[in-house]
This record gives sequence, structure tokens and C-alpha cells, in this order.
Amino acid sequence: MIHVCSLARLEETVTRTRAQHVVSLVNAGTPMRIPAGLARDGHLFLAMNDIVEVTPGMTPPGEAHVAAYLEYLESWARTGPLVVHCYAGISRSTAAAYIAVAALEPDRDEAELATTLRSLAPSATPNRRLVAIADEILGRGGRMTRAIEAIGRGADAYEGTPFELAFRTAAAAR
Repeated sequence: MIHVCSLARLEETVTRTRAQHVVSLVNAGTPMRIPAGLARDGHLFLAMNDIVEVTPGMTPPGEAHVAAYLEYLESWARTGPLVVHCYAGISRSTAAAYIAVAALEPDRDEAELATTLRSLAPSATPNRRLVAIADEILGRGGRMTRAIEAIGRGADAYEGTPFELAFRTAAAAR
């Protein structure tokens, strides 16, 4: 199971789910602490701004970020939950959840996955740059990007409501 939340809800989400794997997608320098009991190797920190166009003084999501994330997913045993979060739980983290399921289930229909994401998280507005990079790396031929464009911008919110996105179990995925 993949759990998505904001930075403000990170500790409670990790405690509630007993997750031992966390991915943080936040700006460099954002004050945060690793939840108690989480092993250092269970945490992947990807420093990037929530932007889709290159902007001076900011770090856009890039190929290195997505490659590191996909490598982390490959090393994750999938025997326990994964928590992905960004600052608000709306853009970078929802993109990461979408990317994770697409990577873990290569035969999953991209449009169905995007529609499922929207139904679980009405405020989800997955970062288009992250999705486009993953689409290219995963060889999805633009289908991931088009599916996210089709669901459009999510409902306005300052913070996303935490949600869970399911994928096939580790045994079925291998």
C-alpha cells in the first residue's frame, strides 16, 4: 500500500501505518525530521521545488530525481507500506504515488490509474514534470502524461487529505 500525505501529517501517517519506508519530495532546506523509529536507509529524500518549468533559483524535478525514486522502489521489498509526502500532499507526492504504481504494475492502464487517483484524492494535482519524466523512463509512450492531463487540476486546497493507493502485492507483482 502507498500512503500519501503532507509534511504536516508525516509523523502521524508513519505511526498509524507503521511504515518503515518514506519518500520525501520537498524543497531543499525545508525543516523536517525523520519520524521516530524509521531507519535512515528507509528514507529517501528528493530535494526539488514543486515547479514544472525551469525557474532561476529553484530546483525543478529532474531525471536524476525520478531515476533515484525508481531505484528506491525497486529495492523496496513491498512487504510493508510506503509513505510518500511533499509539503502539501497535493502535487509532488501524488505524482510519486502515480509513478510508483505505474512502475510496479507495468500492465496497469494509465487512464484507469489516474481516474482512481482522482477519486481517492479530489485535490490531487500531480506534478506534470515528474509524471512526464517517469513516462519517458518507463517507456509509456506519453500515456501517463495524457492520463494526468485528462483528470486536470484537482480541487483547490491548502493541504491534501491523506489517502492510500493500492497496488498488487509483492508476490503478484514479481
